[in-house]
Amino acid sequence: MSTPVGPLLAELTAAGATAVTATDAHAARCRLSRETLAAVADRIAALGLEVQLLCATDTRERSGDFTLTYVFAPPRGRPQLTALVAVPASEPRFPSLALRSFAASRFEREILAVHQFWPDGYFPQRRDVAIRRDFADAGQPFPFRRVEGDGLFEITVGPVHAGIIEPGHFRFTVEGETIVNLETRLGFVHKGTEKLFETLPLERTPALAECVSGDETVAHALAYCQALAALSGAEIPRRAASLRVILLELERLYNHVGDVGMIVNDTGFAFGHAHCFRLREELLRLNARFTGHRLMRGAIVPGGVADTVNRAVLDDLPGAVDRLVAEFLEIAELSLDNSLVLERLQGTGRLTTATAREMQVVGLVGRASGIDADLRRDAPFAAYDKLDVVVPTYETGDVWARTMVRIREAREAARLIARAVEHLPAGPPRVELPPLREGDQVSAVEAWRGPVWYWVMAGGPDRVERVKIADPSFRNWPSLEYAVLNNIVPDFPLCNKSFNLSYSGSDL
Repeated sequence: MSTPVGPLLAELTAAGATAVTATDAHAARCRLSRETLAAVADRIAALGLEVQLLCATDTRERSGDFTLTYVFAPPRGRPQLTALVAVPASEPRFPSLALRSFAASRFEREILAVHQFWPDGYFPQRRDVAIRRDFADAGQPFPFRRVEGDGLFEITVGPVHAGIIEPGHFRFTVEGETIVNLETRLGFVHKGTEKLFETLPLERTPALAECVSGDETVAHALAYCQALAALSGAEIPRRAASLRVILLELERLYNHVGDVGMIVNDTGFAFGHAHCFRLREELLRLNARFTGHRLMRGAIVPGGVADTVNRAVLDDLPGAVDRLVAEFLEIAELSLDNSLVLERLQGTGRLTTATAREMQVVGLVGRASGIDADLRRDAPFAAYDKLDVVVPTYETGDVWARTMVRIREAREAARLIARAVEHLPAGPPRVELPPLREGDQVSAVEAWRGPVWYWVMAGGPDRVERVKIADPSFRNWPSLEYAVLNNIVPDFPLCNKSFNLSYSGSDL
């Protein structure tokens, strides 16, 4: 299913990369100069490799310069390249890949992000920064895009919303009820999460990973703990790997069930919403019985899974999940058989395959737009290589397709849980990690929204020096602006919920 790493090594060597090495059968590393970065990106693009993560690290204490870390990989995750680029502190500039990669443009802007009210020359991510508090609102409006013409007017939504969702600002330009432009402004819940990793004791950092985006607790903890294991050279027990699959699929399940309920609710079909949320509540209670926490916090730990995972619940877990999923599928069928629901979903919020590919959309949104990629199948982690994951894809790219992906993935999650429990290996669920070794590691996990990427650099045997996170929401927010074009304003909540992106996962 993956391209061998050999051709990648050959292309890197021919393009002038240095320190080219294969780290395993599917991954490589190299160093690039600023002058060769663009040429190498062009050459490896022919092999299908795209920017999946870009990180800037203040390494002046070590090497006297800044370091850019690029992680290139195809949408299916293999082969993978980690490329390091030195940027002199005296000239902190680097060539942009924005015209070659939409994802790269997003990461580059994130590196250079400056808050609207920050003083000039203030860079809080640098290690020698002196914390400042002299922030002041100068009264200047945010420079939103302006779309002008006869009959056009603007509608502003947020950043404060009804209910308990996090803040985000949506500015619509409409002609009548038809949306002709949408601009999304995030950053209101930027918490300095990546910076906080550098300051916490190592034993507290997994709990921080769980809080990056609360409904992806397991996925973020798993991606982070996989990177720690790789940095320490530890081998995770086979039993732990299978238990991690079960936990990740339980997380996928309760989110998909809840999302389908919210989608049909936005069509006015309260029956489907009420029953989906009843089932979601039962799944959350099942999580609590299994792990001691409704969102399964604390279940994934460095070296395996925690002792809080209830072994007594395991035998009954597949039966309970099958019962709830069977009921969910029945509710979903009743909802989609209703013409009121179906007519609102089909053709609404369409993201074409061409646009999805150009914007490098990931995860379930990508699969609903014809991008056949899922790391569980294509770049297996935990125990997924033993499970033959079935990946549903659709071509229409509308709300209906995103709903159908969720429904089919919920059914598949139940099958994977049953199979993982049936073939659960004996042995310990956890090992103690040795001290971290010098270096850095990349880890990727297919969360329910899409791939979660972590790049972790060790700062000593018991400390991380830098953590970079790429959540699928960060990658997919811009595509929502295209999906809503030519739809009517009342369908925006339906489009938005069918994406269901995380503000917190984007604002790091």
